[in-house]
Amino acid sequence: MQADPRQQATYRRIVKRHSPKPPVAINTLVAFVVGGSICAAAQVFMNFFLRRGLPPERAGALTAVCVVVIGATLTALGLYDEIGRVAGMGASLPISGFANSMVAPAMEYRREGWVLGVGARVFSIAGPVIAYGVVSAVLAGLVYVVFRLPLPRAG
Repeated sequence: MQADPRQQATYRRIVKRHSPKPPVAINTLVAFVVGGSICAAAQVFMNFFLRRGLPPERAGALTAVCVVVIGATLTALGLYDEIGRVAGMGASLPISGFANSMVAPAMEYRREGWVLGVGARVFSIAGPVIAYGVVSAVLAGLVYVVFRLPLPRAG
């Protein structure tokens, strides 16, 4: 039995009127500050590697690895979820958020052991991302080979 559309509309108006309004400006500011802080920390790593004489490509790769490892470690310690709760998208958007999304499901299953719990669940989010990334790269390579499109040059 379906509800009367007028009753549904009335219900939606009542819910909207009594629902708390989210503090959008404050949430945006906190997300900006936290996301910017994560990016600033990554820039410190990048500058460190560049000062050691590494080429920019390697410095960038090592920077990404450092940020992922730090994000995964903070998730394993239970701290990244708290950061994400406060910062919202500011903690989810940087690559450290990807590390969090990989490690968080695994940490829920650590009681099942390192292989069947953590090892099996660590790829529950990353697996599809990696699989679709590889398939996309293969398809892009095929398009390149078939049409001999010029590749964009770095630098």
